[in-house]
Amino acid sequence: MQNPKAINSQILGIALPAIATNITVPLLGLCDTAIVGHLGSEAYIGAIAVGTMVFNIMYWLLGVIRMTTSALTAQSYGASDEPSMTAILQRSLTAAVILSVLIIIIQTPFLRLSLAIMSPSETVRAHATTYFRICVYAAPAVLAQYALCGAMLGRQNASYALYVALIQHVSNIAISLLLVFVFDMKIEGVALGTLIAQYIGLAAAVWLAKDILSLRDIRRNLNDTGQWSKMTGINIDLFLRTICMVAVTLFFTSAGARQSDTILALNSILMQFFMFFSYFTDGFAFAGEALCGKFWGAQDTAALNRTIVMLIFWGLLIALIFTAIYYLAGELIIGLLTNQSGIIVAAGPYLKYIVIVPLVSFAAFLWDGIMVGLTMTRQLLVTTIVAMLAFVVVYYLKPSADVNTTLWLAFLAYLAARGVIQTAIYVFQRR
Repeated sequence: MQNPKAINSQILGIALPAIATNITVPLLGLCDTAIVGHLGSEAYIGAIAVGTMVFNIMYWLLGVIRMTTSALTAQSYGASDEPSMTAILQRSLTAAVILSVLIIIIQTPFLRLSLAIMSPSETVRAHATTYFRICVYAAPAVLAQYALCGAMLGRQNASYALYVALIQHVSNIAISLLLVFVFDMKIEGVALGTLIAQYIGLAAAVWLAKDILSLRDIRRNLNDTGQWSKMTGINIDLFLRTICMVAVTLFFTSAGARQSDTILALNSILMQFFMFFSYFTDGFAFAGEALCGKFWGAQDTAALNRTIVMLIFWGLLIALIFTAIYYLAGELIIGLLTNQSGIIVAAGPYLKYIVIVPLVSFAAFLWDGIMVGLTMTRQLLVTTIVAMLAFVVVYYLKPSADVNTTLWLAFLAYLAARGVIQTAIYVFQRR
C-alpha cells in the first residue's frame, strides 16, 4: 500500500517535468515571432500567427492519441502487463501514421477552410500558405511523438517529454536562425526549420524510448479488433470533447472580435493569464493521468483515493497562489504585456474575472487528468457538452449592458460547470 508521502513524491515527480515541458511551448513561439519580426514586414508575423493557429487546432484535436496511449499504458503498467503496454504502443504508432497520412492527403481543403474562417489579408494568406505547405509534412513526426510521449507518461516517466521538447526546440531555433539569416530564406526558412526540428525531435524520442520499442507479436496485436475497438472508442470520446472545447475557444475569440479591435486585443491578453495558469495545473493533470491509471490497473483503491485527494490539494494550492498573484500584480502584468494605454485602461473592469479564474477552473483541469487515467472518457464528453451549453445559456440569456462582461461570465460558467459536474459524476459512481 502506498503511503501519502510516497504518493506525493510520485505526483511531484511527474507534475514538475510536465510543467517545465508546457512552459517551453510559448517560449518557442516567441522565438519564431522574434525571427520573422526582423524580416521587414508585419505580414510575416501575421502569417506565423495564422499558420501556428491552424496547426494548434489540428494537433490539439489529435492530441487524443497521447491521452489514450497514456491512460491505457498506465493501467497496464499498474497491472505489470508488459505485453499489453507493447501492444498499446504498436497500435498507437500505427494510428499516428494513418492519421498523419490522412492529414497530408486532405491538406488543401483543410487549409482553405481554415483561411476562410480566419480571413487574413491576401499577403498574410500567401505567406501562411507557404508556411503550412512545408510544415504539414511534419505531421508523422508530431503524431508519432504523441504516441511515444503517451507511452512514457503511462510508464510514469514525464521527464522523457521534457528532454524531447528541449532537443526539438533548441534545434528549431538554431536551424531557423541559420536558414533565415544566413541563407536568406525568410518564412520558408522558419517553416523548414520547424519541419527539420520535428524530425530531430522524433529521432530523439525514438532513441530515448528504444528500450520499450518492440516488434514482438506485432501482427497479432494489430489484428486484435477488440483492442482496436476499445482504443477507437476512447479516441472518439476525447476527440468530440476536444471539438467542444475548441468551439468554446473560437466562439470566445470571435465574440470579442465582433465587439471591437480593442476588446479582441484585450481578451487575447487576459487569456494569457488563464493559459499561464493552465501550464502549471496541467502538470498535475498529467500526474493524474499517469498515477490514477496505474493505481486503477493495480486495483489499489486506497492509493487511488489518496492520489485524488492530494491532487486536489495541489490544485487548490496552485489556484490560491495564482489568485494572489493576479490580485496583487494584475495591472503590472498587463503593463508588461502591452504598452497600449487604451487596452490597459479597458482591462480594469475585467481584472476581477482573471483573479477568480484559477479558483473556478482548477478542478476541471484535475478531473480531466484523473478521468482520462481511469478512461472515463464518455463521462468527460458528456460533462464538456453540458458545460458548453452552460456557456451558451449564460451568454445569450444573462442580461448585461456590457457584452464583454457577459462573455467572461459565460466562460467562467463553462469552467465551473466542468469541475462541478465531474466531481459529482465521480462521487456518484464511486458509491
